[in-house]
Amino acid sequence: MDAVAEKAALNQTPAQAALNLSLIQGEIVSTTNAIDVGQLAVLAGRIHRAERVFLAGAGRSGLVLRMAAMRLMHLGLTVHVAGDTTTPAITSGDLLVVASGSGTTAGVVKAAETAIAAGADVAAVTTNPESPLAGLADALVIIPAAQKTDHGSSLSRQYSGSLFEQSLFLATEAVFQTLWENTDEPAEQLWLRHANLE
Repeated sequence: MDAVAEKAALNQTPAQAALNLSLIQGEIVSTTNAIDVGQLAVLAGRIHRAERVFLAGAGRSGLVLRMAAMRLMHLGLTVHVAGDTTTPAITSGDLLVVASGSGTTAGVVKAAETAIAAGADVAAVTTNPESPLAGLADALVIIPAAQKTDHGSSLSRQYSGSLFEQSLFLATEAVFQTLWENTDEPAEQLWLRHANLE
């Protein structure tokens, strides 16, 4: 590629990035606007009443739930991420929060089954209200996004579940914000719980 052609190609990049940023923002707004906020309120209530909160998800959904776990810890809740070496056994009075776009992720469904067998409650976030995971849930949040294997979806032009994971992040942030606004703790108090061994 000669210098002129290379410069022309590079000049297209900002415009393409702007278009894609706009695309992603639009999809997120459209999808999160369609979430039933009553379902989010129920999830917030379940988290508030639980003795301990456990979170389980695979892949990028699991990473989003790890971020949610940190925020819940900042509120002073007892929070554990499934699979961590220090995570104790789940039991009655506890809540397991799980996320799977398809609602069929084997490890996540198995975690929900184990929690139920131990007497804990399960809250699930998924795109599929007919999925095995949804069927196990005591509380359910439906995010109307494309599943990661639905490559021809009219719901999203993004790749492989990105819209679900982005919307999951915003949904968990809304739950955190709701819980925080129902306390009298200032941000400075929450910050005292932030990790100091970084």
